[in-house]
Amino acid sequence: MHRRYWQNDCQYCPVKARCTTGKERRITRWEHEYLIEAMYARMDETPDMMRMRRCTVEHPFGTIKAWMGATHLQMRRMKNVRTEMALHVLAYNIKRLINMIGVRPLLKALAA
Repeated sequence: MHRRYWQNDCQYCPVKARCTTGKERRITRWEHEYLIEAMYARMDETPDMMRMRRCTVEHPFGTIKAWMGATHLQMRRMKNVRTEMALHVLAYNIKRLINMIGVRPLLKALAA
Protein backbone atom coordinates (compact mmCIF):
# COMPACT_ATOMS: atom_id res chain seq x y z
CA MET A 1 0.00 0.00 0.00
CA HIS A 2 1.32 3.41 -0.90
CA ARG A 3 0.49 6.55 0.99
CA ARG A 4 0.56 10.03 -0.44
CA TYR A 5 1.78 13.08 1.44
CA TRP A 6 1.22 16.69 0.48
CA GLN A 7 3.46 19.55 1.50
CA ASN A 8 2.89 23.22 0.69
CA ASP A 9 6.02 24.78 2.18
CA CYS A 10 8.13 24.39 -1.00
CA GLN A 11 6.10 26.98 -2.94
CA TYR A 12 8.85 29.60 -3.04
CA CYS A 13 11.80 27.49 -4.07
CA PRO A 14 13.85 29.32 -6.77
CA VAL A 15 14.25 26.13 -8.86
CA LYS A 16 10.72 24.79 -8.31
CA ALA A 17 9.81 25.29 -11.99
CA ARG A 18 12.47 22.72 -12.95
CA CYS A 19 10.87 20.11 -10.68
CA THR A 20 7.13 20.55 -10.97
CA THR A 21 4.35 22.77 -12.23
CA GLY A 22 1.98 21.71 -9.43
CA LYS A 23 1.11 23.81 -6.39
CA GLU A 24 1.89 21.04 -3.92
CA ARG A 25 4.89 18.78 -3.62
CA ARG A 26 3.56 15.21 -3.67
CA ILE A 27 5.54 12.32 -2.34
CA THR A 28 4.36 8.73 -2.70
CA ARG A 29 5.83 6.28 -0.22
CA TRP A 30 5.25 2.63 0.54
CA GLU A 31 3.81 2.21 4.04
CA HIS A 32 6.80 0.02 5.01
CA GLU A 33 9.42 2.31 3.45
CA TYR A 34 11.14 2.57 6.83
CA LEU A 35 12.24 -1.07 6.41
CA ILE A 36 14.10 -0.23 3.21
CA GLU A 37 15.65 2.84 4.81
CA ALA A 38 16.83 0.69 7.76
CA MET A 39 18.37 -1.80 5.32
CA TYR A 40 20.27 0.98 3.53
CA ALA A 41 21.46 2.32 6.89
CA ARG A 42 22.80 -1.16 7.81
CA MET A 43 24.54 -1.37 4.44
CA ASP A 44 26.16 2.04 5.02
CA GLU A 45 27.40 0.88 8.44
CA THR A 46 28.86 -2.37 7.03
CA PRO A 47 29.96 -1.89 3.41
CA ASP A 48 31.34 -5.46 3.21
CA MET A 49 27.82 -6.82 3.66
CA MET A 50 27.08 -6.73 -0.10
CA ARG A 51 30.36 -8.48 -0.90
CA MET A 52 29.39 -11.31 1.45
CA ARG A 53 25.85 -11.38 0.00
CA ARG A 54 27.23 -11.68 -3.53
CA CYS A 55 29.33 -14.65 -2.43
CA THR A 56 26.54 -16.49 -0.63
CA VAL A 57 23.25 -15.56 -2.29
CA GLU A 58 23.70 -14.13 -5.75
CA HIS A 59 25.33 -17.20 -7.33
CA PRO A 60 22.61 -19.70 -6.33
CA PHE A 61 19.92 -17.20 -7.29
CA GLY A 62 21.52 -16.64 -10.70
CA THR A 63 21.85 -20.40 -11.25
CA ILE A 64 18.21 -21.01 -10.36
CA LYS A 65 17.14 -18.13 -12.61
CA ALA A 66 19.16 -19.60 -15.50
CA TRP A 67 17.48 -23.00 -14.95
CA MET A 68 14.08 -21.33 -15.13
CA GLY A 69 14.80 -20.02 -18.62
CA ALA A 70 13.60 -16.88 -20.31
CA THR A 71 10.03 -17.21 -19.05
CA HIS A 72 11.15 -17.33 -15.41
CA LEU A 73 8.15 -18.25 -13.26
CA GLN A 74 5.44 -20.38 -14.85
CA MET A 75 2.87 -19.85 -12.12
CA ARG A 76 0.86 -16.80 -11.09
CA ARG A 77 -0.41 -15.71 -7.67
CA MET A 78 1.85 -15.53 -4.65
CA LYS A 79 0.93 -18.95 -3.21
CA ASN A 80 1.75 -20.70 -6.49
CA VAL A 81 4.93 -18.68 -7.06
CA ARG A 82 6.14 -19.56 -3.54
CA THR A 83 5.57 -23.24 -4.27
CA GLU A 84 7.36 -23.03 -7.62
CA MET A 85 10.35 -21.23 -6.07
CA ALA A 86 10.46 -23.75 -3.20
CA LEU A 87 10.71 -26.57 -5.77
CA HIS A 88 13.50 -24.75 -7.65
CA VAL A 89 15.44 -24.20 -4.41
CA LEU A 90 14.93 -27.84 -3.37
CA ALA A 91 16.22 -29.03 -6.76
CA TYR A 92 19.24 -26.71 -6.45
CA ASN A 93 20.03 -28.01 -2.96
CA ILE A 94 19.69 -31.66 -4.02
CA LYS A 95 22.00 -31.05 -6.98
CA ARG A 96 24.53 -29.37 -4.63
CA LEU A 97 24.39 -32.35 -2.28
CA ILE A 98 24.98 -34.75 -5.17
CA ASN A 99 27.98 -32.68 -6.28
CA MET A 100 29.36 -32.47 -2.73
CA ILE A 101 28.87 -36.02 -1.42
CA GLY A 102 27.72 -38.10 -4.40
CA VAL A 103 24.56 -40.03 -5.20
CA ARG A 104 25.22 -43.18 -3.13
CA PRO A 105 25.96 -41.40 0.15
CA LEU A 106 22.92 -39.17 -0.41
CA LEU A 107 20.64 -42.18 -1.03
CA LYS A 108 22.11 -43.91 2.01
CA ALA A 109 21.46 -40.82 4.16
CA LEU A 110 17.89 -40.57 2.85
CA ALA A 111 17.23 -44.25 3.64
CA ALA A 112 18.39 -43.84 7.25
